[in-house]
Order: sequence, then structure tokens, then C-alpha cells
Amino acid sequence: MLERLGARVREVRLPGHLEGLGGLVVPGGESTTIGKLAAEYGLDAAVRAAYRAGNLAVWGTCAGAIWMAREILDYRQPHLGIMDIAVRRNAFGRQVDSFEADLEVEGLDAPFRAVFIRAPEIVRVGEGVRVRARYQGRVVFAEQDRLWATAFHPELTGDDRLHREFLERLVAS
Repeated sequence: MLERLGARVREVRLPGHLEGLGGLVVPGGESTTIGKLAAEYGLDAAVRAAYRAGNLAVWGTCAGAIWMAREILDYRQPHLGIMDIAVRRNAFGRQVDSFEADLEVEGLDAPFRAVFIRAPEIVRVGEGVRVRARYQGRVVFAEQDRLWATAFHPELTGDDRLHREFLERLVAS
């Protein structure tokens, strides 16, 4: 979707892959594996440094949101810890409980169709964190500075509004 919007995209697996990037999207998947591999290869420290230097916007979707969180409830795993949120893994159920829902997202003019797969819930946000969307009262999209955390998978829909905003507002700034 990012390429369709004109962004140059590359995989990031090692610290050197961050060179020259303005934005990083950390995908869904297995947050424990993401955290362990990032720690083993030093990618976690490199992402923290690039973000704190003001050189990198980071968007975590689903497992990526867990990896970014300052606190993970009821589970211990390596994580980045740069976003002032607390999350609970698999808060919306198991794989078989996956679902889609229309969300009212702050800043969008029409509902956004969101796909939830073993989705985390953002159970607590810090003072500087803006809640952009909730599902049944539960926080599913939060923003802090140049950080986004979404509990859902926006890349699995044809709707590119969030990707466009990420590129235009966070990466280009």
C-alpha cells in the first residue's frame, strides 16, 4: 500500500537498514519473535536512537504496537518501550475470534473498516498520547509524537487513508 502511494519501501531487519529512512512500519505477526530478533540484532537500540534523534516515525500495527509499548500487561517479552502506552496481548480473543468493524477514527471524515486478528488492546495511555479510535470503548488507535499504535491491520483493507496520513504528516515532517 505504501508503494502504491509513491513511497520507496524496503525491509528492515538490521540496524543498517534504517539508514535514510523517515518512517518504519512494524507489522503484525508474533510480537515475542519481533522483540527477540530485534534485541539479538541490535535493531531495537537503533530504532530507539533514530526515533529519539527525530529521524524516524514509527507505526506499529497489532504485534508491532505491542513491541512499541512501554508496558505489556501479564506477559514478559523483549520490547521497544518507546510509546507511553500499556497493552494487553490477544485482548480481543484468539485467531478464530478475528473480526472486522467500522471505526470512527479521529481525523477521518468517514468510518474506517478495520481488521482485528488476535488483536491487542491499548489499556492505558500516558499524558501525551492522543486516542484516535476506540472499539466498544476500548482504545485501538493511539498517537504520540511521531508514533502510531493500531491494534488492527489497516493494510488488509483497500482503504489507504491512514497510510497516506502517516506518509504525509509523520514521515514527511
